[in-house]
Amino acid sequence: MTNTDGAWSASVESALPGTPYGYRAYGPYKPSAGLRFNPDKLLVDPYARSMTSHLVWNPAVLGYPVGKPDSKTPSGDDSAPYVPRSIVIDDRFDWEGTKRPGIPLDETIIYETHVKGLTELHPEVPPELRGTYAGAAHPAVIEYLKNLGITAIEFLPVHSHVHDGFLVERGLTNYWGYNTLGFFSPHAEYAASATPGDEVAEFKSMVREYHRAGIEVLLDVVYNHTAEANHQGPTLSFRGLHNAEFYWLSPDDQSRYLDLTGTGNTVKVHHAYATEFVLDSLRYWANEMGVDGFRFDLAPVIGRTEHDFDRHAPIFEQIEDDKTLRDIKMIAEPWDVGPGGYQVGGFPDNWSEWNDRYRDVVRSFWRSDDGKMTEMGFRLTGSADFYGARGFGPCASVNFIAAHDGMTTSDLTAYQNKRNYANGDNNDDGHDFDVNQYLGPDGPVNDPDVNAARLQRVRNLLATLLVSRGVPMILGGDEFARTQQGNNNAYCQDNPISWIDWKLREDNADLVKFVRDLIALRKSEPALRIARFPDDAVEEEDPWVWFDEGGKLMTEDEWKNPKRRSFAIFLDGDENGAQSPLVLLFNAGGDELSFVLPKEIDAVDGSADLVLTTAEGERDPLVVPPGSMSAVRLKTN
Repeated sequence: MTNTDGAWSASVESALPGTPYGYRAYGPYKPSAGLRFNPDKLLVDPYARSMTSHLVWNPAVLGYPVGKPDSKTPSGDDSAPYVPRSIVIDDRFDWEGTKRPGIPLDETIIYETHVKGLTELHPEVPPELRGTYAGAAHPAVIEYLKNLGITAIEFLPVHSHVHDGFLVERGLTNYWGYNTLGFFSPHAEYAASATPGDEVAEFKSMVREYHRAGIEVLLDVVYNHTAEANHQGPTLSFRGLHNAEFYWLSPDDQSRYLDLTGTGNTVKVHHAYATEFVLDSLRYWANEMGVDGFRFDLAPVIGRTEHDFDRHAPIFEQIEDDKTLRDIKMIAEPWDVGPGGYQVGGFPDNWSEWNDRYRDVVRSFWRSDDGKMTEMGFRLTGSADFYGARGFGPCASVNFIAAHDGMTTSDLTAYQNKRNYANGDNNDDGHDFDVNQYLGPDGPVNDPDVNAARLQRVRNLLATLLVSRGVPMILGGDEFARTQQGNNNAYCQDNPISWIDWKLREDNADLVKFVRDLIALRKSEPALRIARFPDDAVEEEDPWVWFDEGGKLMTEDEWKNPKRRSFAIFLDGDENGAQSPLVLLFNAGGDELSFVLPKEIDAVDGSADLVLTTAEGERDPLVVPPGSMSAVRLKTN
């Protein structure tokens, strides 16, 4: 071993691909000073490109004697029999000439899903490939997504992760994967091959096939904490190598960890070592693994400095300056659980953000809540109140109705409250205040009227999503009314609760077609993808004109009217004249409405063709049933 400026290195010529290895680090064990070296603990290489799957929960993985986390003497038990091994890999791969699709943000349509849950129940994927990277790359899956119109698939975490001890005791797993240990290695449990190291090439093959189909691959990444938890957690890697440099420690007691994540520890990303580590990991997944973008879990953590969140934090500035990363899509989950942790609108100009205000306001509007008109105007046009000063314009907003964290869109209509009992926490976990769309009674019913009303509400929500400015994200399976049986925190449910039930694709084929038609409409209509806010125009007016059912332009009083449940938008955004104008008609009230066109719009002859309606059956083009939305194409003179 040689030491160069504090970095130890060694060369092992016999370490061929497939060789398992681990580290033992020698140094002082003094938790009160933030030092937790313990050579009896085998450590995973933080830069390992491959890891074996499982941690076996045994007292030996703890750095301290059992039951004595504050001991000044370390545990002497050897952890080697219980911890994952790092694996040497052969990183050669033939990309067969495929290139990144390079989809512009304003043309991006994201499909959020889980590598395993996507295909575990897919009838067209061979059983031996279901639930794997190879299964996700199966032609039946890619062809379906391509035909639906998806441009980017976003996978929940695929970095090597640990199943929490308390979940293992319950017979459950950390299915979502937000408990990372290996930030450079694909999770081995998702590989069809059982040979250690093969998962790397299998992941690359998956990315290659998506790129071949013109679909980007985005990853949900967790750089805010690790699987080593708090001072009572195991010593698996970083704690035994760089504890004080990698983690936020309490300024009052260096044996304790600051917890800004709700998981026990927080990565100190602003520290030089941790900053470079995260950048190295991002570069690796972008350069070597072909990934097109990242969604950052609890992203304010990575922007925290010694004091508070800073949109000019080192990690943000280095990403912007990095030749590899500057053109990669960066998406923030813009909240954490620390002080000042809600940072919607606070990220750098070259970042997009999950917009939870969009989710909640659109849901509220369609369940006919009072006073939502003003916010609906902002949300449908890209949320300028949050992102008006940002260089990305509306594309700073990732709009969504549902995501993995919460109920599915269909479940919002079928359950009044969460049903998380299967998680083992007496239904105390998960959100208590979903803005649901409940149309009772609870759960599945045989009443055709209730089912029709629920399905119409789902169509209303998805239609709104796909006509809004910004970047739409669809929760995988929502396009055919996927259910999680009311569970709004299915993080530990590696079973049919979380897996996509592809039988519903046939049962709800009309809904699939509806979503496909919506996506096609979005792609064909430039005004639905306009990448500026209504007040951004300098020489030209915004192509969206808002009016009420009487044909009058919306006034300030109408925007503020708490009882208003309806409006229409005239879109004239096709500069080449290839498309005639489109009108979107929204009616969240309880009565049928007939809309007339404003007098200011004189370039049409008054007749129109129905493009789509969220209500059942054929409708007169400008007559909108209660609780529904329609789009009509106006004929020009």
